Amino acid sequence: MTKTNRRKIKRYMEGEVAGLSIFLIVIVIAFSLASPKFLTGANLSSMAIQLPELGLLTLAMLIPILSGGLNLSITYTANMSGLALAWTLQAFGGPAAGVEAFILGCVFAFSVGALSGFIIGFVVAYTKAHPILVSLSMMILMRGIGEFMSHGKDITGFPQFVQNIGQGEIGGVPIPLLVFIACAVVWHIILSRTRQGFGTYMLGSNIMATAYSGISTKRNLIILYTLSGLMCSVAGIIMLSRFNSVRVGHGESFLLITVLACFLGAVNPFGGFGRVVPVVLALIILQVLTSGLNILGSNQHLSTALWGIFLIAVMVLRWAWWRYSIKIK
Repeated sequence: MTKTNRRKIKRYMEGEVAGLSIFLIVIVIAFSLASPKFLTGANLSSMAIQLPELGLLTLAMLIPILSGGLNLSITYTANMSGLALAWTLQAFGGPAAGVEAFILGCVFAFSVGALSGFIIGFVVAYTKAHPILVSLSMMILMRGIGEFMSHGKDITGFPQFVQNIGQGEIGGVPIPLLVFIACAVVWHIILSRTRQGFGTYMLGSNIMATAYSGISTKRNLIILYTLSGLMCSVAGIIMLSRFNSVRVGHGESFLLITVLACFLGAVNPFGGFGRVVPVVLALIILQVLTSGLNILGSNQHLSTALWGIFLIAVMVLRWAWWRYSIKIK
């Protein structure tokens, strides 16, 4: 890619960030004028607590999409990671379990997530099977194992400090939100400052050219899906601590929303193009829209239709911006 094209892409991403920021400001002003309840501390706190779950799962989906793939198993990997932590805490006394048991359970949870991602990456890398099929198979596997071992029931009975993690605050900021911000920063550094990030973009741009350039495509695929699995584990731990329970199926409605959030955040659905910051802004916009419409008492079906209209409008405007302003020749 030439320096001119790189400058055009940089200008395009800056325009995306500016456009999403302006739209966020507009809808915040609109909802605050429509209802005095919108900018209250209670509503802002509610949005800050709800955002991290979807945000962490979206980060888990982001890297596979950038590589030209997809990870459909993110929600069930998160659930299985949460179950791993729950079983560990119960084995050490449930409500009486200590911090050491929690740390051990988190290690178990991260191992489950990493193993899930590693298997997907390994199969995709060495068999050339499509990531959709491989991750769908992993989703079915995780769901089956989880339902078999939990009998389809919620698992509860954890120490109070675990609930404090999901519902507590540090300096007035919810702990889950701080975790999400930290993970977003780590993802930004990985994608923009490391060889793995460069390899991920290269895979999404042209996997054959990447292989010929000397980059190990197999190694990069395995690592990026393993990272996706690890992020799912973080989401699973946060979900367990927030709900003070865990079961197979928590957050399954987030799957398609994570994909939409990535596309709204200017991620190329075919891979090779996208950044963390626009995706975070897209997540905030979706959360603000959801909270604002709920406060206004909007019908759930109407809210869903408005989401669809909004996303279609964004795609059309984005195409026009790219086509007429900075199209790469």
